[in-house]
Amino acid sequence: MTTSVDLRVIGMDNPHCIGIVGGVLKKLPGVISHELRMNEKAKITFDPAVISLDKIKAAINEEGYPTVEETSIDAGPLRREASKQAREKVISDLRNRFIISLVFSLPLLLYMFSFMFTLPKFLEDNMAVIQFVLATPVMFAGSIFFSRGLVTLIKMRVANMDTLVALGVGAAYLYSLVVSIFIWAGHPVFGHDLYFEVASFLITFILLGKWMEALAKGRTSEAIRKLLGLRPKTAFVIRDSKEIEIPISDVIKGDIVIVKPGQKIPVDGIVIDGDSSVDESMVTGESIPVEKKAGDKVIGATINKTGSFTFKATKVGLDTLLAQIIRVVEEAQGSKAPIQDIADLIAAYFVPSVVGLAVISFISWMLLGQSFVFSLSIFITVLVISCPCALGLATPIAVMVGTGIGAQNGILIRSAKSLQIAEKIDTVVFDKTGTLTKGKPEVTNIVALGGSLAAEEELLMHAAIAEKKSQHPLSEAIIGRAKIQKISIPDPSFFDSISGKGVEAKFKSDHILLGNRHLMSEKRVDIAAVASKLEEFEGQGKTTMIVAVNGKVTGLLAVADTLKENSKAAVASLHKMGKKVVIITGDNSMTAQAIGKLVDADKIISEVLPADKSDQIKKLQNQGNVVAMVGDGINDAPALAQADIGIAIGSGTDVAIESADIVLIKDDLRDVVMAIDLSGYTMRKIKQGLFWAFIYNIIGIPVAAGLLYPFTGFLLNPIIAGTAMAFSSVSVVTNALLMRRYKFKT
Repeated sequence: MTTSVDLRVIGMDNPHCIGIVGGVLKKLPGVISHELRMNEKAKITFDPAVISLDKIKAAINEEGYPTVEETSIDAGPLRREASKQAREKVISDLRNRFIISLVFSLPLLLYMFSFMFTLPKFLEDNMAVIQFVLATPVMFAGSIFFSRGLVTLIKMRVANMDTLVALGVGAAYLYSLVVSIFIWAGHPVFGHDLYFEVASFLITFILLGKWMEALAKGRTSEAIRKLLGLRPKTAFVIRDSKEIEIPISDVIKGDIVIVKPGQKIPVDGIVIDGDSSVDESMVTGESIPVEKKAGDKVIGATINKTGSFTFKATKVGLDTLLAQIIRVVEEAQGSKAPIQDIADLIAAYFVPSVVGLAVISFISWMLLGQSFVFSLSIFITVLVISCPCALGLATPIAVMVGTGIGAQNGILIRSAKSLQIAEKIDTVVFDKTGTLTKGKPEVTNIVALGGSLAAEEELLMHAAIAEKKSQHPLSEAIIGRAKIQKISIPDPSFFDSISGKGVEAKFKSDHILLGNRHLMSEKRVDIAAVASKLEEFEGQGKTTMIVAVNGKVTGLLAVADTLKENSKAAVASLHKMGKKVVIITGDNSMTAQAIGKLVDADKIISEVLPADKSDQIKKLQNQGNVVAMVGDGINDAPALAQADIGIAIGSGTDVAIESADIVLIKDDLRDVVMAIDLSGYTMRKIKQGLFWAFIYNIIGIPVAAGLLYPFTGFLLNPIIAGTAMAFSSVSVVTNALLMRRYKFKT
């Protein structure tokens, strides 16, 4: 029997750390499998009969990575607080180490700048002792680099970025210690050149960089923390005919929940009584409150405004929309973009290559006649400046921030891979019904031959009476319009449905016909008076019905599946971005062409069976297009899966949403544009980070190796190199964090 556990491994946020933790887990008997992600998440499967969870956590902790059991949506504040405390402990530890190292390093400035003035005799005579006493506590403050760098190298045979720091600083300190021993013995055979201050200030500046980096990285998961903080802690429910307050974790499916003005809605459900407006901005990004009445869905963690209502809980715990959003965002933040493979490949060979280069540089300068001290300085500088932290951080930090921004705006990006591919999309295919259009027919035109308002109302009344007993989908549109206009709809005394043509009904002395040309021709009704309007509406792709009373035409009703409010704006924005827009539908060509003309689509593919939609996507891909498919229904699922990027609107079916790479929580197609724009913005930030990380090393390593020295006499100081290395990582993280200023412009 096996057990799986989710852990948060604090500090495991780059490929090197994943390698270390993975190496630990591989050596533990009883650990069957593990999945490690760069957002500090680990899923470990083990045999509890062989090894306990405590032993697994202890083994990981021993390598310098604190662990916390992962939080579920209903685990309460305790574990979330534990995770927060673990991270704060890491930040506090780095801060304290930096302060200690700074305090003991600052006095060493006297010796660093002693060439500018004469030191007091006591300081001069006891130089080696004083520097040793000051530098040694700094080495202890920087012990994390030695434990993670050298101990891991010996135990796991894995070199990492800390290995470079440990080798460089260790070489400087040990060399200085050896020189000091000879000085104390009265035999200064190596002279009086000490590197204690170099070793100390390297540790100090690198610790400062690590501290700042930890502070910055702590802000990358802000989106998740905000989402977790949205949930109320308690809920008011009715049990045994009494209103009681219970913890939100105790709410069960089917509970009747009471929501009062100003309260947060605890779980997902359906309103059964009362009405109000609800602020859903924290989940959907939509700023305008949504009116809610009986039968409407409500989302957990949204805020009730003025009214009061009761609702039936339909989704609780991990099934709520908020829980699903958090799960999708966390999975996306821990996933790896394909572009990261380049950085990982380089990083895998980088550390051993740098160590080799440092050794070669040391030997080369010795052979060229330079002193041991000069060559050692080169060796230390090359090791210290080459740390590839920035290379490993550039992609995951940007992905975390980018997916977080998406979640806060109602756009769920399922993986870093989706984020990368979305940038390359050149063709966006929209399903028509329910995606571009509302998916529900509406009366768009009423033409009464009398021309007056009274004549229109009478026409609509006759049509509604005729359709009252009909099962045709268009009857809902006609009856719905009559109700909106508050027109009374009595029952007909006679009703007959004429398949493929229309309906016939009687009310009092009126004989009513409602249908197409064929019905009117069959009943010998002259339609010349409405012929031109009939052709006009049919040319627009509208289903147009003729109304006749007692053998005479009284007018027309045009019904159509109308466009959603923002469909035209979304297509226009995509065109501005240079994207081609395609409509795919099972509707007839005339209706499809009419909708295509309204939104200015580039291509319309009509009369496509649901099973054939994916084939049409494949054809577009075979023509060299990178295709995004936007849909909402079950019949869209195969096409969503076939497309390079599948985008499901949140109002669609669960099947469509599960098949998609990106889910739009709001039913607003402008979010398609934002998703593509956000992916491009995130990829630009990733490329900027990788570029500067590569440039930093390409320029820094040759300079550190002394390339400029023969021509200019310039030699890079190891302390400057250490400072540059530390702040290169900070700059990459900071650049990614600046993404939080992102504003989408439609």
